[in-house]
Amino acid sequence: MESFAADLATLTRTPLHDSHVTALHKHGERRVLDPGDIVQDGGAPVTHFPYVLSGELEAFDPKTGKRYGGFTMGATQFVGELGFLHGTKALLGSRAVQRSEILFVPREAVLRLMSEIPEMSDIIVSVFAARRRRMLESQEVGLTLVGLDQSRGLRQIAAFASRNRLPWRDVALGSEEAEALALSCNIPAGTPMVVLGQDMALTDPTQSQVAEALGMDLPIASGDVFDVVIVGAGPAGVAAGVYAGAEGLKALVIEDTSIGGQAGTSSRIENYMGFPTGISGSDLVGRGEIQAMKFGTRFAMPRRVTHLSHDDAALFHLTLDNGSDVSTRAIVVATGVQYRKMPLDRLEDFEGNGIYYAATEIEARFCRDSDVVIIGGGNSAGQAAMYLSRSVGHVHVLVRGESLASSMSDYLLSRLKAHPRITIHTRTEVIALHGDEALDAVTICDKASGQDWRLKTGALFVMVGAAPNTGWLSDCVKLDKGGFVLTGAAAGGGTDSPYATSRPGIFAVGDVRAGSVKRVASAVGEGSVVISQVWAHVHP
Repeated sequence: MESFAADLATLTRTPLHDSHVTALHKHGERRVLDPGDIVQDGGAPVTHFPYVLSGELEAFDPKTGKRYGGFTMGATQFVGELGFLHGTKALLGSRAVQRSEILFVPREAVLRLMSEIPEMSDIIVSVFAARRRRMLESQEVGLTLVGLDQSRGLRQIAAFASRNRLPWRDVALGSEEAEALALSCNIPAGTPMVVLGQDMALTDPTQSQVAEALGMDLPIASGDVFDVVIVGAGPAGVAAGVYAGAEGLKALVIEDTSIGGQAGTSSRIENYMGFPTGISGSDLVGRGEIQAMKFGTRFAMPRRVTHLSHDDAALFHLTLDNGSDVSTRAIVVATGVQYRKMPLDRLEDFEGNGIYYAATEIEARFCRDSDVVIIGGGNSAGQAAMYLSRSVGHVHVLVRGESLASSMSDYLLSRLKAHPRITIHTRTEVIALHGDEALDAVTICDKASGQDWRLKTGALFVMVGAAPNTGWLSDCVKLDKGGFVLTGAAAGGGTDSPYATSRPGIFAVGDVRAGSVKRVASAVGEGSVVISQVWAHVHP
């Protein structure tokens, strides 16, 4: 199965061309550093692109001060990784090993050069992405989660980090390392926490607090007006971001959870063209995010739009959950759908502690070798069953209908039926949850036999229903009875565009659009095509 980036160990090193270096010199400043001098502080904002003219540098872990990766960088190499594109804080520090001459080029100048010189951009992006992949696989740097197994909140942070390709590792509560980290961060021993630096930790943090500490919470300058704001970073939204940037539009993508949306929770997608061995939803959309950033599209995450208004200056104003406002000439609604919550007593008590809405390595960690239950009959449920079957004792797929034939791809259904550790139960549903602090069993109603039965399980995956995320639209556009956005002729906006809503300047794509085909490929196509209509609105 493919990853979102190449393996740094096997990536063929291609240095920047002489013409690229000449372009960098026009904007950069030469500095001579002595051994030990800092090039980039770990945990500090990334403001420059350091290019090595001579000498030797090393990357280091800001929590320990020790060299990272066991290698150094010499002449013609450059410092940085994916956070450079996003504008986040550096996960690693770097310093001179010997007397070195470094060309420091302002980040904005390099981003502009990357947009103008595609060959230069390809080299830089490939190296940055490969470095991030190594960081993810090494689990040596990034966030340190202390007490993951004991904290539901830290499980949510781990899921957030994984789906946004942020490196993290966990340390057992009560271990010597955990006690040493608590001491250095001045936190009481035995407290679950997220360690961000040598003496910085957060206890019981929210996803937004972690994102802010990492510099992911993109600040919007007062008076800043975008050509288009894309709300939602699933396949449709990220595809729109790629094409908006490529067309030169000033674009912002706002996402309230993680890049990838609902598709990002799919552990393996095998029927998307171009990936014959499959790719996870988060890696697929993650590649798109990198492309979009390469073209200049900005991302703000996790941020949720709470209100939408319109003024006489033909501008839309979006209010975010942190109280800030964003102004734009056009909006692409790509908020997708979310799984519906089951009407079960104590459901919220067990969410993140036995009730899950995604099946990734994080969730699989907590149900290894045990029986699990999946509610749902779509491809996401089938992919989750196949993924979990690798590590759990048995997977029980519950379906309310007579079969899965009409809701699941045939190749996937065939695999489920043939797998010895997967059982499909038709005409069944969960009617009760059991457990103290964590889920330990469910009661299942078998409508075929008319009997209820109890299954011991610590993991119930809910992947059923599709509730559109449209509450923030504030009655600005017409919706159907289910809350999906009406577009085209059904919206009555007097336009032939299949993605135009009842309000000129607002478009809808992907699963949130009434009548859309609920498939990743379709969402990507809609997000790509709609930008030509956005361009026509912004440049009449």
